Amino acid sequence: MAKMAASVVAESGEDVFRKMFKFYKRREPPPDLKDVTDFSSGAASGGKIVPLKLDPAAVSDEEAARVGLHPIRDWRAFGLQGYPGFIFISNPFLRGSQAFWVRQCLKTYPQKPNVCNLDMHMSPCDTQDIWARSAQALRSPPSEKRQPKTLLERLRWVTLGYHYNWDTKTYSANSYTPFPPDLHMLSSRITAACGFPGFSSEAAILNYYRSDSSLGIHVDESEFDHSRPLLSLSFGQSAIFLLGGPQRQDPPTAMFMHSGDVMLMSGPSRLLYHAVPRILPAPRQRAAFLDELSFSCALPTANVLEPVSQEDWDVCSRYIQSSRVNMTVRQVLGPGQSFPEKPSSAHQTDDKGRTVGCHDDENSGKRKRTCSDAVGTVET
Repeated sequence: MAKMAASVVAESGEDVFRKMFKFYKRREPPPDLKDVTDFSSGAASGGKIVPLKLDPAAVSDEEAARVGLHPIRDWRAFGLQGYPGFIFISNPFLRGSQAFWVRQCLKTYPQKPNVCNLDMHMSPCDTQDIWARSAQALRSPPSEKRQPKTLLERLRWVTLGYHYNWDTKTYSANSYTPFPPDLHMLSSRITAACGFPGFSSEAAILNYYRSDSSLGIHVDESEFDHSRPLLSLSFGQSAIFLLGGPQRQDPPTAMFMHSGDVMLMSGPSRLLYHAVPRILPAPRQRAAFLDELSFSCALPTANVLEPVSQEDWDVCSRYIQSSRVNMTVRQVLGPGQSFPEKPSSAHQTDDKGRTVGCHDDENSGKRKRTCSDAVGTVET
Protein backbone atom coordinates (compact mmCIF):
# COMPACT_ATOMS: atom_id res chain seq x y z
CA MET A 1 0.00 0.00 0.00
CA ALA A 2 2.86 2.38 0.82
CA LYS A 3 4.45 1.62 -2.56
CA MET A 4 1.18 2.35 -4.33
CA ALA A 5 0.71 5.57 -2.36
CA ALA A 6 4.17 6.75 -3.32
CA SER A 7 3.56 6.01 -6.97
CA VAL A 8 0.23 7.81 -7.20
CA VAL A 9 1.46 10.94 -5.47
CA ALA A 10 4.50 11.06 -7.71
CA GLU A 11 2.35 11.19 -10.83
CA SER A 12 0.99 14.70 -10.47
CA GLY A 13 1.68 15.99 -6.99
CA GLU A 14 -1.93 15.42 -5.91
CA ASP A 15 -2.33 14.16 -2.37
CA VAL A 16 -2.40 10.41 -1.91
CA PHE A 17 -5.93 10.07 -0.54
CA ARG A 18 -7.44 11.95 -3.47
CA LYS A 19 -5.53 9.88 -6.00
CA MET A 20 -6.38 6.59 -4.35
CA PHE A 21 -10.05 7.53 -4.15
CA LYS A 22 -10.06 8.18 -7.90
CA PHE A 23 -8.06 5.01 -8.55
CA TYR A 24 -10.57 2.72 -6.82
CA LYS A 25 -13.57 4.65 -8.14
CA ARG A 26 -12.70 4.48 -11.80
CA ARG A 27 -14.65 2.16 -14.10
CA GLU A 28 -12.36 1.88 -17.10
CA PRO A 29 -9.95 0.32 -16.77
CA PRO A 30 -11.09 -1.33 -13.52
CA PRO A 31 -8.64 -0.91 -10.62
CA ASP A 32 -6.27 -3.63 -9.45
CA LEU A 33 -7.52 -4.77 -6.02
CA LYS A 34 -4.42 -6.69 -4.94
CA ASP A 35 -3.51 -4.07 -2.32
CA VAL A 36 -6.93 -4.09 -0.65
CA THR A 37 -6.87 -5.60 2.85
CA ASP A 38 -9.35 -8.46 3.26
CA PHE A 39 -10.04 -9.25 6.92
CA SER A 40 -12.20 -12.24 6.01
CA SER A 41 -9.17 -14.03 4.57
CA GLY A 42 -6.49 -12.39 6.68
CA ALA A 43 -4.83 -10.93 3.58
CA ALA A 44 -3.23 -7.53 4.09
CA SER A 45 -0.70 -5.50 2.18
CA GLY A 46 2.43 -5.16 4.30
CA GLY A 47 1.15 -7.41 7.13
CA LYS A 48 -0.85 -4.67 8.82
CA ILE A 49 -3.55 -6.90 10.32
CA VAL A 50 -3.29 -7.41 14.08
CA PRO A 51 -5.58 -10.06 15.67
CA LEU A 52 -7.45 -8.74 18.71
CA LYS A 53 -8.95 -10.56 21.67
CA LEU A 54 -12.13 -9.00 22.99
CA ASP A 55 -13.45 -9.59 26.51
CA PRO A 56 -15.91 -12.52 26.36
CA ALA A 57 -17.24 -11.55 29.80
CA ALA A 58 -18.37 -8.12 28.58
CA VAL A 59 -21.57 -9.59 27.09
CA SER A 60 -23.06 -12.96 27.94
CA ASP A 61 -23.67 -15.52 25.22
CA GLU A 62 -27.41 -15.16 25.80
CA GLU A 63 -27.35 -11.37 25.45
CA ALA A 64 -25.30 -11.62 22.26
CA ALA A 65 -27.66 -14.20 20.79
CA ARG A 66 -30.69 -12.00 21.55
CA VAL A 67 -29.54 -9.51 18.91
CA GLY A 68 -28.29 -12.15 16.49
CA LEU A 69 -24.60 -12.25 17.43
CA HIS A 70 -22.23 -15.15 18.01
CA PRO A 71 -20.61 -15.45 21.46
CA ILE A 72 -17.86 -12.86 21.74
CA ARG A 73 -15.20 -15.54 22.17
CA ASP A 74 -15.97 -16.66 18.60
CA TRP A 75 -15.68 -13.20 17.02
CA ARG A 76 -12.82 -12.61 14.58
CA ALA A 77 -11.65 -9.14 15.60
CA PHE A 78 -8.68 -7.26 14.19
CA GLY A 79 -6.80 -4.03 14.46
CA LEU A 80 -4.51 -2.32 11.95
CA GLN A 81 -0.95 -1.29 12.63
CA GLY A 82 -0.76 2.49 12.74
CA TYR A 83 -4.46 2.89 13.56
CA PRO A 84 -4.89 2.69 17.36
CA GLY A 85 -8.55 2.57 18.35
CA PHE A 86 -9.69 1.02 15.06
CA ILE A 87 -11.43 -2.36 15.41
CA PHE A 88 -12.71 -4.53 12.57
CA ILE A 89 -14.99 -7.48 13.33
CA SER A 90 -15.48 -9.94 10.49
CA ASN A 91 -19.20 -10.83 10.42
CA PRO A 92 -20.07 -11.64 14.05
CA PHE A 93 -23.71 -12.34 13.13
CA LEU A 94 -25.41 -15.68 13.62
CA ARG A 95 -26.45 -17.34 10.41
CA GLY A 96 -29.91 -16.11 9.51
CA SER A 97 -29.85 -12.99 11.67
CA GLN A 98 -28.68 -10.53 9.02
CA ALA A 99 -32.05 -10.90 7.30
CA PHE A 100 -33.77 -9.20 10.25
CA TRP A 101 -31.43 -6.20 10.21
CA VAL A 102 -31.75 -5.83 6.43
CA ARG A 103 -35.53 -5.86 6.79
CA GLN A 104 -35.34 -3.21 9.52
CA CYS A 105 -33.20 -0.98 7.31
CA LEU A 106 -35.56 -1.27 4.36
CA LYS A 107 -39.01 -1.57 5.92
CA THR A 108 -39.00 -0.23 9.47
CA TYR A 109 -36.36 2.47 9.92
CA PRO A 110 -37.41 4.59 6.88
CA GLN A 111 -40.91 4.96 8.38
CA LYS A 112 -42.04 8.29 9.76
CA PRO A 113 -41.31 10.09 12.01
CA ASN A 114 -37.73 9.30 10.94
CA VAL A 115 -36.22 11.54 8.28
CA CYS A 116 -34.95 10.58 4.81
CA ASN A 117 -33.60 12.25 1.67
CA LEU A 118 -36.97 11.90 -0.09
CA ASP A 119 -38.46 14.35 2.41
CA MET A 120 -36.36 17.09 0.86
CA HIS A 121 -38.44 17.17 -2.33
CA MET A 122 -41.61 15.16 -1.63
CA SER A 123 -44.64 15.78 0.55
CA PRO A 124 -44.89 13.88 3.87
CA CYS A 125 -47.87 11.88 2.65
CA ASP A 126 -45.81 10.57 -0.29
CA THR A 127 -43.00 9.33 1.97
CA GLN A 128 -45.23 7.99 4.74
CA ASP A 129 -44.75 4.35 3.79
CA ILE A 130 -41.85 3.89 1.39
CA TRP A 131 -41.94 0.10 1.75
CA ALA A 132 -45.63 -0.24 0.87
CA ARG A 133 -45.20 1.98 -2.19
CA SER A 134 -42.24 -0.08 -3.42
CA ALA A 135 -42.82 -3.69 -2.37
CA GLN A 136 -45.09 -4.83 -5.19
CA ALA A 137 -42.76 -3.59 -7.92
CA LEU A 138 -39.75 -5.21 -6.26
CA ARG A 139 -41.58 -8.52 -5.90
CA SER A 140 -42.34 -8.59 -9.61
CA PRO A 141 -39.89 -10.32 -11.96
CA PRO A 142 -37.41 -7.93 -13.60
CA SER A 143 -38.72 -6.52 -16.85
CA GLU A 144 -36.72 -6.04 -20.03
CA LYS A 145 -38.46 -2.70 -20.38
CA ARG A 146 -36.88 0.07 -18.29
CA GLN A 147 -39.06 0.75 -15.26
CA PRO A 148 -39.09 3.88 -13.09
CA LYS A 149 -37.24 3.48 -9.80
CA THR A 150 -39.30 2.69 -6.74
CA LEU A 151 -39.10 4.98 -3.70
CA LEU A 152 -37.00 2.33 -1.97
CA GLU A 153 -34.54 2.38 -4.85
CA ARG A 154 -34.43 6.18 -4.65
CA LEU A 155 -33.69 6.11 -0.93
CA ARG A 156 -30.22 7.44 -0.14
CA TRP A 157 -30.23 8.13 3.59
CA VAL A 158 -32.32 7.86 6.75
CA THR A 159 -31.54 9.46 10.11
CA LEU A 160 -32.59 8.10 13.49
CA GLY A 161 -32.58 9.68 16.95
CA TYR A 162 -31.03 13.14 16.75
CA HIS A 163 -31.38 14.22 13.12
CA TYR A 164 -28.45 15.97 11.51
CA ASN A 165 -29.37 19.37 10.08
CA TRP A 166 -27.55 19.85 6.78
CA ASP A 167 -28.20 23.61 6.75
CA THR A 168 -26.82 24.41 10.20
CA LYS A 169 -24.45 21.42 10.21
CA THR A 170 -25.50 20.45 13.73
CA TYR A 171 -27.58 18.15 15.86
CA SER A 172 -30.15 19.78 18.12
CA ALA A 173 -32.53 18.85 20.92
CA ASN A 174 -35.43 20.10 18.80
CA SER A 175 -34.91 17.59 16.00
CA TYR A 176 -35.24 14.20 17.62
CA THR A 177 -37.29 11.02 17.34
CA PRO A 178 -37.00 8.02 19.67
CA PHE A 179 -34.04 5.82 18.82
CA PRO A 180 -35.02 2.24 17.85
CA PRO A 181 -34.59 0.02 20.94
CA ASP A 182 -33.50 -2.99 18.88
CA LEU A 183 -30.69 -1.09 17.17
CA HIS A 184 -29.58 0.40 20.49
CA MET A 185 -29.43 -3.09 21.98
CA LEU A 186 -27.30 -4.35 19.08
CA SER A 187 -25.01 -1.32 19.25
CA SER A 188 -24.57 -1.48 23.02
CA ARG A 189 -23.61 -5.17 22.86
CA ILE A 190 -20.96 -4.58 20.21
CA THR A 191 -19.49 -1.46 21.82
CA ALA A 192 -19.38 -3.15 25.24
CA ALA A 193 -17.47 -6.06 23.73
CA CYS A 194 -15.01 -3.55 22.26
CA GLY A 195 -14.37 -1.92 25.64
CA PHE A 196 -17.01 0.82 25.69
CA PRO A 197 -19.68 -0.14 28.23
CA GLY A 198 -22.51 2.32 28.69
CA PHE A 199 -22.52 3.48 25.06
CA SER A 200 -25.70 5.47 24.40
CA SER A 201 -27.06 5.17 20.86
CA GLU A 202 -28.38 8.67 20.26
CA ALA A 203 -28.12 9.11 16.50
CA ALA A 204 -27.75 6.88 13.48
CA ILE A 205 -27.26 7.51 9.79
CA LEU A 206 -28.33 4.83 7.36
CA ASN A 207 -26.77 5.08 3.91
CA TYR A 208 -28.22 3.22 0.94
CA TYR A 209 -25.69 2.54 -1.80
CA ARG A 210 -26.49 1.44 -5.33
CA SER A 211 -23.81 -0.26 -7.42
CA ASP A 212 -22.58 3.11 -8.75
CA SER A 213 -22.64 5.05 -5.47
CA SER A 214 -19.69 6.32 -3.47
CA LEU A 215 -18.94 8.10 -0.21
CA GLY A 216 -16.68 11.14 -0.44
CA ILE A 217 -13.61 11.80 1.71
CA HIS A 218 -14.75 13.19 5.04
CA VAL A 219 -14.43 13.09 8.82
CA ASP A 220 -17.31 12.65 11.30
CA GLU A 221 -16.98 15.41 13.88
CA SER A 222 -20.51 16.71 14.45
CA GLU A 223 -20.95 14.84 17.73
CA PHE A 224 -20.12 16.72 20.94
CA ASP A 225 -18.28 13.85 22.65
CA HIS A 226 -15.53 12.33 20.51
CA SER A 227 -14.44 10.04 23.33
CA ARG A 228 -17.31 7.73 22.40
CA PRO A 229 -16.79 5.50 19.36
CA LEU A 230 -18.32 5.58 15.89
CA LEU A 231 -19.91 2.21 15.08
CA SER A 232 -20.45 1.04 11.49
CA LEU A 233 -22.42 -2.02 10.30
CA SER A 234 -22.73 -3.14 6.68
CA PHE A 235 -25.21 -5.41 4.89
CA GLY A 236 -25.64 -6.49 1.29
CA GLN A 237 -23.04 -5.96 -1.41
CA SER A 238 -19.39 -5.29 -0.58
CA ALA A 239 -17.46 -2.04 -0.58
CA ILE A 240 -13.92 -0.71 -0.60
CA PHE A 241 -13.33 1.44 2.47
CA LEU A 242 -10.42 3.88 2.64
CA LEU A 243 -9.16 4.79 6.11
CA GLY A 244 -6.76 7.71 6.22
CA GLY A 245 -5.25 9.85 8.94
CA PRO A 246 -6.09 12.99 10.95
CA GLN A 247 -5.03 15.15 7.98
CA ARG A 248 -6.80 14.90 4.65
CA GLN A 249 -3.58 14.36 2.72
CA ASP A 250 -2.49 11.38 4.86
CA PRO A 251 -2.24 8.19 2.77
CA PRO A 252 -5.14 5.78 3.40
CA THR A 253 -5.35 2.03 3.79
CA ALA A 254 -7.85 0.27 1.53
CA MET A 255 -9.96 -2.58 2.92
CA PHE A 256 -12.98 -4.63 1.93
CA MET A 257 -16.22 -4.38 3.90
CA HIS A 258 -18.48 -7.37 3.33
CA SER A 259 -22.00 -8.10 4.48
CA GLY A 260 -22.16 -8.46 8.25
CA ASP A 261 -18.82 -6.76 8.88
CA VAL A 262 -18.55 -4.30 11.74
CA MET A 263 -16.11 -1.43 12.27
CA LEU A 264 -15.50 0.68 15.33
CA MET A 265 -13.51 3.92 15.23
CA SER A 266 -12.42 5.17 18.66
CA GLY A 267 -9.65 7.06 20.41
CA PRO A 268 -7.02 8.32 17.94
CA SER A 269 -9.01 6.74 15.08
CA ARG A 270 -12.31 8.45 15.92
CA LEU A 271 -11.59 11.55 13.80
CA LEU A 272 -9.73 10.01 10.88
CA TYR A 273 -10.63 10.83 7.29
CA HIS A 274 -12.35 8.02 5.44
CA ALA A 275 -14.28 7.29 2.25
CA VAL A 276 -16.00 4.59 0.19
CA PRO A 277 -14.98 4.92 -3.47
CA ARG A 278 -16.59 1.75 -4.78
CA ILE A 279 -19.34 -0.84 -4.31
CA LEU A 280 -18.49 -4.39 -5.39
CA PRO A 281 -20.41 -7.66 -5.79
CA ALA A 282 -20.33 -9.69 -2.57
CA PRO A 283 -17.95 -12.67 -2.67
CA ARG A 284 -19.63 -16.06 -2.95
CA GLN A 285 -19.11 -17.05 0.68
CA ARG A 286 -20.72 -13.80 1.86
CA ALA A 287 -23.52 -13.78 -0.73
CA ALA A 288 -25.27 -16.96 0.42
CA PHE A 289 -27.63 -15.16 2.78
CA LEU A 290 -28.62 -12.78 -0.01
CA ASP A 291 -30.35 -15.61 -1.85
CA GLU A 292 -32.44 -17.35 0.77
CA LEU A 293 -34.10 -17.13 4.16
CA SER A 294 -33.80 -20.78 5.11
CA PHE A 295 -31.95 -20.26 8.39
CA SER A 296 -34.19 -17.73 10.11
CA CYS A 297 -35.90 -20.54 12.02
CA ALA A 298 -32.56 -21.40 13.67
CA LEU A 299 -32.41 -18.13 15.61
CA PRO A 300 -32.60 -18.50 19.40
CA THR A 301 -35.85 -17.93 21.24
CA ALA A 302 -36.47 -14.93 23.54
CA ASN A 303 -34.52 -12.58 21.28
CA VAL A 304 -35.36 -9.16 19.87
CA LEU A 305 -35.18 -10.45 16.32
CA GLU A 306 -38.56 -11.15 14.78
CA PRO A 307 -38.95 -13.74 12.01
CA VAL A 308 -38.78 -12.28 8.51
CA SER A 309 -41.61 -13.50 6.29
CA GLN A 310 -40.83 -14.92 2.88
CA GLU A 311 -42.95 -12.16 1.39
CA ASP A 312 -40.80 -9.48 3.02
CA TRP A 313 -37.59 -11.30 2.19
CA ASP A 314 -38.50 -11.42 -1.49
CA VAL A 315 -38.37 -7.62 -1.49
CA CYS A 316 -35.22 -7.38 0.65
CA SER A 317 -33.39 -9.99 -1.40
CA ARG A 318 -34.23 -8.30 -4.68
CA TYR A 319 -33.02 -4.97 -3.31
CA ILE A 320 -29.68 -6.10 -1.88
CA GLN A 321 -28.74 -8.17 -4.89
CA SER A 322 -27.35 -4.92 -6.26
CA SER A 323 -27.20 -2.63 -3.21
CA ARG A 324 -25.46 -2.07 0.11
CA VAL A 325 -26.85 -0.66 3.35
CA ASN A 326 -24.59 0.83 5.99
CA MET A 327 -25.58 1.98 9.48
CA THR A 328 -23.36 4.29 11.52
CA VAL A 329 -24.40 4.70 15.14
CA ARG A 330 -23.16 7.60 17.25
CA GLN A 331 -23.37 8.93 20.78
CA VAL A 332 -23.93 12.67 20.37
CA LEU A 333 -23.61 13.86 23.98
CA GLY A 334 -21.20 12.80 26.68
CA PRO A 335 -22.16 12.19 30.32
CA GLY A 336 -23.60 15.39 31.77
CA GLN A 337 -23.46 17.22 28.45
CA SER A 338 -26.37 19.12 26.95
CA PHE A 339 -26.90 20.97 23.71
CA PRO A 340 -25.46 24.50 23.71
CA GLU A 341 -27.86 27.39 23.33
CA LYS A 342 -25.94 28.49 20.25
CA PRO A 343 -25.32 25.60 17.83
CA SER A 344 -21.73 24.50 17.42
CA SER A 345 -20.06 24.86 14.03
CA ALA A 346 -18.68 21.32 14.16
CA HIS A 347 -19.80 19.35 11.18
CA GLN A 348 -19.09 16.50 8.83
CA THR A 349 -16.71 17.74 6.18
CA ASP A 350 -15.20 16.38 3.02
CA ASP A 351 -11.67 16.74 1.69
CA LYS A 352 -12.29 20.33 0.56
CA GLY A 353 -13.94 21.48 3.76
CA ARG A 354 -17.47 21.15 2.35
CA THR A 355 -20.30 19.46 4.19
CA VAL A 356 -20.66 15.88 3.03
CA GLY A 357 -24.16 15.35 1.76
CA CYS A 358 -24.60 14.02 -1.75
CA HIS A 359 -24.78 10.68 -3.47
CA ASP A 360 -22.63 10.13 -6.52
CA ASP A 361 -24.44 8.02 -9.09
CA GLU A 362 -22.93 7.26 -12.45
CA ASN A 363 -25.91 6.27 -14.54
CA SER A 364 -25.20 6.62 -18.26
CA GLY A 365 -21.92 8.29 -17.45
CA LYS A 366 -23.62 11.28 -15.88
CA ARG A 367 -23.20 12.20 -12.25
CA LYS A 368 -26.34 12.92 -10.30
CA ARG A 369 -26.00 14.77 -7.05
CA THR A 370 -28.69 13.93 -4.57
CA CYS A 371 -28.52 15.61 -1.19
CA SER A 372 -27.87 12.94 1.37
CA ASP A 373 -26.11 12.24 4.57
CA ALA A 374 -22.61 10.94 4.69
CA VAL A 375 -22.95 9.28 1.33
CA GLY A 376 -21.07 11.84 -0.63
CA THR A 377 -20.11 12.84 -4.05
CA VAL A 378 -16.83 14.33 -3.30
CA GLU A 379 -14.80 13.05 -6.18
CA THR A 380 -11.85 14.96 -4.87
